[in-house]
Amino acid sequence: MDAQTRSALKKDDVFIHGTQVGLDWIAENRGTAIRIVVAAVVAIAIIVAGVILYQHHSEVAENAFGRAAAVYATPLADASQPMPPGVKTFPTAADRAKAANPLFEDAAKGYSHTTAGRNALYFAGLTAAEMGDTAKAQADFKKASEFHDANIASLARLALANLLAQHGQTNEAIQQYQELIKHPTTTVPAATAQLQLAALYEANHNTAEANKIYALLKAKDTTTAAGQIAAQKLAGKH
Repeated sequence: MDAQTRSALKKDDVFIHGTQVGLDWIAENRGTAIRIVVAAVVAIAIIVAGVILYQHHSEVAENAFGRAAAVYATPLADASQPMPPGVKTFPTAADRAKAANPLFEDAAKGYSHTTAGRNALYFAGLTAAEMGDTAKAQADFKKASEFHDANIASLARLALANLLAQHGQTNEAIQQYQELIKHPTTTVPAATAQLQLAALYEANHNTAEANKIYALLKAKDTTTAAGQIAAQKLAGKH
């Protein structure tokens, strides 16, 4: 018998011995083995049920969000504008927002753990702002800004910062912009927040701080949109 054959047989013996040990343990500990198997089956069942439930919730949330988005996409037209028969319109953006807002709220309620539900809360804030309900808009944006979904959270934080700035809450707005600059995302790059912050400084006659931001953006890269805007801003001040 050659060495290779003896080596192969030895490996087989190890495998057989290991298998036999396992079978012996099961035979001696049948009750424990059954409990382990049952626990594993239950765990798998729970995971599968969770996935199915999440998919169901996602589908419900997506359908609800779709209905709200359809209303929000309705065109605006006053009574003097002729429209084809059957085409629904709203006279103002505020009227359209009032119709869409409760639908977005319903889509967000109970489904914030789904992507559609998180999107719905963000749009609930947008429509609340268009309705003129600043307090409600801020509350929705603040809640959405705390999501673990960084892209939606940053959009909500940016909207919150803009809303705060519009209503004279300058210090609070600055804090929000600075958070966005520290934690950039795909939806809100740092440069976007920097431009918004610079614009806020300008609006409050703090040109020195605004120029610092523009200079940083220009120095970073003048080929980007942010860099070009920054360069134009600086050139316009000379």
